[in-house]
Amino acid sequence: MTTYEPDTVKGFPEFLPPQSQKYAAVQHAVEQQFKLHGFLPIKTPTVEFDELMRPDTQGPEDEAVSSRFKLQDRGGRNLGLRYEFTFQLARIFKQHPNIKLPFRRYQIGSVFRDEPTSSGRYREFVQCDADIIGDASLEADAECLALWSDIMKSLGIKAEIHVNHRKLANAILDSVQISQKAEVMHEIDKLDKLDEDTVKANLKKYADTNQVLTLFKLLEKDLAFFVSNMFDGADDIIKLRELGKKHGFTLVFDPLLVRGLSYYTGMVVELKHAEGKHSLAGGGRYDKSVGKFLNREIPAVGISASVERLVEHATISQQGPRALVISIDRHAEALKLSRTLRQAHISCLVSTDKPGKSLEYANSYQIPYAIFIGSEEAKKKKFKLKNMLSGDEHEYTEKSLIRALQKG
Repeated sequence: MTTYEPDTVKGFPEFLPPQSQKYAAVQHAVEQQFKLHGFLPIKTPTVEFDELMRPDTQGPEDEAVSSRFKLQDRGGRNLGLRYEFTFQLARIFKQHPNIKLPFRRYQIGSVFRDEPTSSGRYREFVQCDADIIGDASLEADAECLALWSDIMKSLGIKAEIHVNHRKLANAILDSVQISQKAEVMHEIDKLDKLDEDTVKANLKKYADTNQVLTLFKLLEKDLAFFVSNMFDGADDIIKLRELGKKHGFTLVFDPLLVRGLSYYTGMVVELKHAEGKHSLAGGGRYDKSVGKFLNREIPAVGISASVERLVEHATISQQGPRALVISIDRHAEALKLSRTLRQAHISCLVSTDKPGKSLEYANSYQIPYAIFIGSEEAKKKKFKLKNMLSGDEHEYTEKSLIRALQKG
């Protein structure tokens, strides 16, 4: 007899109803917005050569890259599980250099990171990613922001769009005469985890006290200050704000947003919950990554989020069976009705249990409607529809039943 007690691996979640129903509803809503905004789906391998995943730049390795899962196959090849989707684009464009640009692509699938777990932070999660490749204009940036603004609205999430710019961050550091930019930005990025005094102390490894104090004074300035003093990159944020008015979204300028500036070349964005300020999605412009194997620059901009994080904050209704058809010794009629309902795009299932047990089942899976088919209903050629929430019952013909279920 085995003594093994089965369990899931920490950081690799599973979801059962009703949580899995909300998960599916969120993923569906996101994909619908991707399609509405004209993005096309692609599918890429879960496993890649580790060399493809290594960073090209010097300095501190990005957290997502350093926490990648590393593997070896039987042939001794160094492989790894994808930790995101965007790095795969460089390989795709090397192998398919004739892709028509601009290329608007989206992808939804599992990514993996071997990092500490916490509430809402997993080692496997499903990433939703949309990118515009081959368009260097600010309009492409604005379209990505508009997409994610619409996604948040469709999920019932109140979100703020926080924006910074790589050129502006560099200009700020140049004005303070800081040379080790990557290291300094890496420390500033820890301000959401560490207190300000600790971050300032850490920064003194790369700058003197006066430089650190001046830097923090600058980081408190508003966008107008940087525009009036002609800091590089500030004008782009102003232009994005103007484009945002046309697309129906607003921006929050955030000079402390420096995550990923080792590879971002322009706009950097993070969508945060308007109340708790939790991070919901992030991305930016990365013009020097996609074309690296072709020895040319291919402009690119994109934003991604994890389904798990969106599920945590979404108020979208769950998707499940719309109705339970309860057969009271009328199995053939019940099956016929179920086929008719499904042809009308109404999800349903059939139960041949006793009415009480069937209603108990409907309640346990939060099925909103129950339809009874017995000898009396068969004679009248009508069906009794019960609202499981209110308890109301009404009789309908087949056509009026379909209308009631589609409307309700």
